Amino acid sequence: MSNTVHILDHPLIHHKLAILRDERTGTREFRAVTSEIAALMCYEATRDMPTREVEVKTPLGIAHCKTLAGKKVAIVPILRAGLGMVDGMLSMLPSAKVGHIGLYRDPDTFAPVEYYCKMPPDISEREAIIIDPMLATGGSASAAAQFLKGYGCRHIRMMNILAAPEGIERMQREHPDVDIYVAAVDERLNEHGYIVPGLGDAGDRIFGTK
Repeated sequence: MSNTVHILDHPLIHHKLAILRDERTGTREFRAVTSEIAALMCYEATRDMPTREVEVKTPLGIAHCKTLAGKKVAIVPILRAGLGMVDGMLSMLPSAKVGHIGLYRDPDTFAPVEYYCKMPPDISEREAIIIDPMLATGGSASAAAQFLKGYGCRHIRMMNILAAPEGIERMQREHPDVDIYVAAVDERLNEHGYIVPGLGDAGDRIFGTK
């Protein structure tokens, strides 16, 4: 079984991604556009969620409507850059709960190092969407998916703004049951493990720390 990679080919996402890539984009705009892209991607990434028929009384009669059915959702950002996508996701899924996974990448080995993990108590009963602007080496993404499986999660999706082929290949190898939703797949990783052409360090640009 191999996971599916969904490249979200939408004009609004393309337009906003161009703004993120631009080195002239300042922190305030970068943060806002990251959130906007997350909301647009959330719309696409939840397209196959199950619904159920309900009847709603309107001022003029009865309407036959659809509401979300099945599992509730948990949004799980990988700290710290993933925080930049949370508000956009919650604007679309306001009843979702939010877990947090703190990982940083060892600058020498590129291996993920955990420093924090906090989940909603009912995380195993929810459909989890891991969010992180960048899927680079795939180390943090793979570790995050493994943490969630350790909590009993059986329905996990991954949502990234940019991905490198190397990160996608690692997720397909280590977590073939986790579908991936990305705005774009770039050329490659450089020797420092950054996506090329990419958009720089997403965390630094979101929080203005560099």
